[in-house]
Amino acid sequence: MSSERTAPPPVTTPPASAGPTAGSGALIRWLWHGYLKRHLPLIVVAMLLMMVEGAMLGALSYMMKPMFDNVLVTGDPSAITWVALGIFGVFSFRALAGFGQKVLMALVGERTAARLQHDLVAHMVTLDSSFFQHNSPGTLIERTRGDTTVAANVWSSVFAAAGRDFVGLLALLAVALSIDVKLTLIAMVGVPLVAVPIAILQRLVRRSAQNARSEAAGLSTRLDEIFHGVNTIKLTGGEARETRRFGEVLKRFVGATVRSLAGRAAIPALIDVVAGLGFMGVLYYGGNQIMAGERTVGEFMAFFTAMALIFDPLRRLGNVSGTWNAALASFERLYEVFQQKPSILSPASPQQLPMPAERADIELRNVEFGYGEHPVLRGTSFVAEAGKTTALVGASGAGKSTVFNLLTRLCDAQSGQVMIGGKEVNQLDLATLRGLFSVVSQEALLFDETLRDNILLGANASEATLNRALHAAHVADFLPRLSDGLETPAGPRGSALSGGQKQRVAIARAVLRNSPVLLLDEATSALDAKSESVVQKALEQLSAGRTTLVIAHRLSTIRTADKIVVMDQGRVVEQGSHEELLALGGTYASLHALQFRSDGPTADARALSRQPAPRGATPATPPSLFARLKSLLHR
Repeated sequence: MSSERTAPPPVTTPPASAGPTAGSGALIRWLWHGYLKRHLPLIVVAMLLMMVEGAMLGALSYMMKPMFDNVLVTGDPSAITWVALGIFGVFSFRALAGFGQKVLMALVGERTAARLQHDLVAHMVTLDSSFFQHNSPGTLIERTRGDTTVAANVWSSVFAAAGRDFVGLLALLAVALSIDVKLTLIAMVGVPLVAVPIAILQRLVRRSAQNARSEAAGLSTRLDEIFHGVNTIKLTGGEARETRRFGEVLKRFVGATVRSLAGRAAIPALIDVVAGLGFMGVLYYGGNQIMAGERTVGEFMAFFTAMALIFDPLRRLGNVSGTWNAALASFERLYEVFQQKPSILSPASPQQLPMPAERADIELRNVEFGYGEHPVLRGTSFVAEAGKTTALVGASGAGKSTVFNLLTRLCDAQSGQVMIGGKEVNQLDLATLRGLFSVVSQEALLFDETLRDNILLGANASEATLNRALHAAHVADFLPRLSDGLETPAGPRGSALSGGQKQRVAIARAVLRNSPVLLLDEATSALDAKSESVVQKALEQLSAGRTTLVIAHRLSTIRTADKIVVMDQGRVVEQGSHEELLALGGTYASLHALQFRSDGPTADARALSRQPAPRGATPATPPSLFARLKSLLHR
């Protein structure tokens, strides 16, 4: 069986030297070189169209002079046609240019956002597992969708400001200055007064936009948890509580968003105040000129139109500064994620196993590991022999699952050695190392895709190979009962299937993977007796001839294991076969007594205090769940 995958396009990441947070200049350089430069031809054409659109404002204001002087005042019939055609031409050019630039900039924006989303996901999946422990799914979804969507909207505003509005401003100023320099200065007298307030508002907008994006991430997190745990919410009567908690997060999000929008709205509002002052001065000074006969009505109306129109691009330029500062908050959040670097990588010169993986022992020597300040493994040592089954047992928190994480390098040991075939796992190529393992866990992770896709996971397998995996995992037993057979969607997190069916799909995936080492993490603990029997049979077939490590709380499933490693608080306290450990009368015997003796609280108390059970005790049928719950309630 071969597994072929299409290589993804390269990911554009910010320069590492820029640090986790960056100024506007570093962000602009990253965005330009990584995402916008590739669309330069489209941007150039869009900018030219924006300039045409902006220049038409100047042409329109200039047409006011002949319209008033030649048509409305003097009544020249010959002027009506060319003035009317001229004004129609101005609006037509403006319409075509505006349509073209909006379509092109929408294309640039959406492609940029899509590329950012692709690169962000491609980068995040390479990060260490600890990154995902500190960042909830809702937070990461919001960064991937919310923050990158900003890119689809901001560029049209920014480039329109640089092209259409700036050129329009220059064209209108040229018309105004050509008529009267003094009038122009009077109209613009208030502009310098708002420079400082606008600069302050820009900083406030950026800060409030950062808060708004953080609250949006919190909102996504709450939604993810509500929808993921909806059955638990229903069964515990928590609908009102979760609705209230969501309402509290929603209230904070609305408040932060409104503050951001208020700051952005204040910038054009200040420009409107300046426009009012300018118009007041123009009317007072220009009106006196007309009454004195120093200025024609057409000249005044051309100037007045230019001034009326000039504040529109000014308002948009002021507004885009707020939009850009709000966008910078999102770009900074994206930048921070791109600056996160994985610590678990392939070595510069990977080594090879000295023997076939099927004959390679797995060994832990004095391994120390902890999460933060909480130690999990404390000098753990054991050997899992090639081709045999080794079971890990012990109380919850003993470090069993951590052993699996260290073997597959989801995390690295802080000291000691984790080895396969005598080679430390961190000396092997990471992809090659993980290719040695097939994992079947307690909660089979299925995607909202067809059963075929969930089993193949991109592997290129023949139908014959796939069918063998389906029969080996007993998936073929229930396929005829599904509406579309192998093409039936599994549903979100496999919700369209029963627990036993999901486990069998996961086993089929492992069979198809055909890896030399099998890791089983409580693979049958959540199943009913009938499903457990089918799944256990499939697992036995799968583990035949493979090096198998099993985590199990139900000791009945690992009686036939070649070796049982008993762990307690991160240490290996006993090793041996089932019979050897029972004869030893230690921790394993106590665990066994807890599960298989029927004399209730006495056996439980002995097991919990780690006191050996009496020798010669005969295992009995395990008590029912109801009987065990009843026993606990009467303590």
